[in-house]
Amino acid sequence: MAETMRAARFHADTGKNVLEDVPIPEPGPGEVLVEVAFCGICHSDLSLLNGTFPPQVPVVVQGHEASGTITKLGAGVTGWQVGDRVVPSAGRPCFVCRNCRRGDLTNCLNVQLMAFAYDGAWAEYTVAQAGGLTRIPDNVPFEQAAILADAVSTPFGAVVRTGQVTVGETVGVWGVGGVGTHIVQLARLVGAIPILAFDINPAVCERALELGADHAFDPRDADLTAKVAEATGGRMLDVAFDAAGLAVTFSQALECLAVGGRLIQVGLSDQVASLGTTTSFGLSQKQVKGHLGYQNVDIETLANLVSRGRLDISRSISAIVPLEEVHRGIEMLENHEGDPIRILVRP
Repeated sequence: MAETMRAARFHADTGKNVLEDVPIPEPGPGEVLVEVAFCGICHSDLSLLNGTFPPQVPVVVQGHEASGTITKLGAGVTGWQVGDRVVPSAGRPCFVCRNCRRGDLTNCLNVQLMAFAYDGAWAEYTVAQAGGLTRIPDNVPFEQAAILADAVSTPFGAVVRTGQVTVGETVGVWGVGGVGTHIVQLARLVGAIPILAFDINPAVCERALELGADHAFDPRDADLTAKVAEATGGRMLDVAFDAAGLAVTFSQALECLAVGGRLIQVGLSDQVASLGTTTSFGLSQKQVKGHLGYQNVDIETLANLVSRGRLDISRSISAIVPLEEVHRGIEMLENHEGDPIRILVRP
């Protein structure tokens, strides 16, 4: 094995991502070295580049949706072998907070995010904790496996855990891009009906209908609330997911909820949202919950769903760029070229 590798690293002092030659990392105790097959480009990666998300370390390899093959085991690693196909978790526990000290690593209060607090996978190799790995079934392509670690698992966590969507509930999704598309698919999988998609792009709305939405609307429609009422038989929405993270989408989603409905905030931005008056919010009995991430076991669940044909994410891979052209992939996502669900980097 060579001693160096190519890696795309964010430099906090300049706010730039630079493709560089760096030493191949060495796995420590309980860690493995993974040769990266693919890694996604996510809007949260862009948030580091545009300053929305503050830097946590001076220099970091970006990319947190990875798949690959184990090439080296650190001390004390059991249950894994060189050559195993895996997905690393996009986060790791801090091991020092109150919950971690009690052994409740899943509910770490200060979870460290891959590609923000420690090096990610826009690189030829990445180091991962063995305890956060998920085995990829043989019939699941590396491309699809990569996006399970966020692009699909975060929507899964939003639908199943935070949103607790049940069979027969009415669901609305604002913004049906990389995250919202999978919210639509997973809401359908758990039995939500009808599912309403909202996006300003007609092509994206059409795609949402093809992938499981029952209705699709332009959120700029002046009669939007009335159309939601008509589509739901007057019920309005039991659960609304704001995958766009804008003040206007937050307000629309909240307005379209039924009495006692749940708004799940998934999209992130620096915009300020409002709940309205405390009187109207209290009388409506509505709930607003923020959502972030997933549990590691969710990746395994999703991998099995894909492997057994219950969940089709084959259309989610919109483009693949080589690592040397990662900046081209970033531009494509920023400019919404081809209305991408996920663009992947291939080292």
